Amino acid sequence: MPDGTPHALPSLARRGRGAGLNPAIRFERTAREAFDDGWGTLEAAFAELPPLPTTLTKDHAKSALAWNESPDIGFDRAVNPYRGCEHGCVYCYARPSHAYLGLSPGLDFETRLLFKPEVAALLEKELRKPGYEPKPIALGSNTDPYQPVERTLRLTRAVLEVLDRYNHPVTIVTKSAGVLRDLDILSAMARRNLARVCLSVTTLDARLARIMEPRAASPERRLAAIRDLTAAGVPAAVLAAPMIPGVNDAELETILERAAAAGATGAGYVLLRLPLEIKQLFEDWLARHMPDRAARVLALIRQTRGGALYDSRFGVRQKGTGAYADLLAQRFAVAMRRLGLEQRGGGVGALDCAQFRVPGAAPRAAQLALF
Repeated sequence: MPDGTPHALPSLARRGRGAGLNPAIRFERTAREAFDDGWGTLEAAFAELPPLPTTLTKDHAKSALAWNESPDIGFDRAVNPYRGCEHGCVYCYARPSHAYLGLSPGLDFETRLLFKPEVAALLEKELRKPGYEPKPIALGSNTDPYQPVERTLRLTRAVLEVLDRYNHPVTIVTKSAGVLRDLDILSAMARRNLARVCLSVTTLDARLARIMEPRAASPERRLAAIRDLTAAGVPAAVLAAPMIPGVNDAELETILERAAAAGATGAGYVLLRLPLEIKQLFEDWLARHMPDRAARVLALIRQTRGGALYDSRFGVRQKGTGAYADLLAQRFAVAMRRLGLEQRGGGVGALDCAQFRVPGAAPRAAQLALF
């Protein structure tokens, strides 16, 4: 018989996956969750969870460009060949977007991916529209353009081939050394001042990286990618993000130093963001992997968010507020000056938009001369 005492529900955590939960979809009117009635039935059901495979579904998107007006980021347009990301970073700010697809921001986000097979053709169609004004396109603004499935689907490469033909500037943010596969395109574009790449390095601790972002490239491979990009003439930067108080924020200066030594010329950082379902996912991750300091980490995060775990206001959501956040910003500024690094994003404005040409069309100056 059940003993009437509460029982902790078994975790959904799987080896090689970041999230340990699959939160309900916030737009649905009803929610379902497992309940342990004390008979031990859940323990048997969850005793040996099999590995979760990655499934792919075609996304029949009607456009390639996603537009934004956020004052917090330095671009107004992006291309995302994939929805969801197999890297499985537990803190990923893009997770809540999976709910718009009727899927959970938890394990679904990293196992049930959507891909856009026509993304390159759609992009070309949009670049050919009369009156299109070129500005740098961001690749990797929502999910990683070089996540593992890109090795076979090659959608990111198809997008780069279009941008190369149109002389259109591009910026890339990735956690993958897979970006080196496209050095032929990127180096050619960089020679025309049309391409910049940023490697996101969250930690230099391989063990921490493996539990926090299980299917991303190791920290050393990311640093090696910066070195190889630089050697090929592709401007490279590092993004130390997210900085998590009490987890990896002590590594900020070392990350910047190692990246600068590898050839990075720019850098940026972002404070951990916990919007919507990410709060629950991160708390569960902390309890599983760092039970001895979970409470302390959450307390430090609240110090940077006015007592809450997140503040979504523009201007503060990326950096936080309060003494702890201010100290992190000061440390970053001092390290940047010491290492001679430029603020990430500062180089984006230097990309040359004037070279943009629609293949087969007359140069824009010649067209304007007709009037």
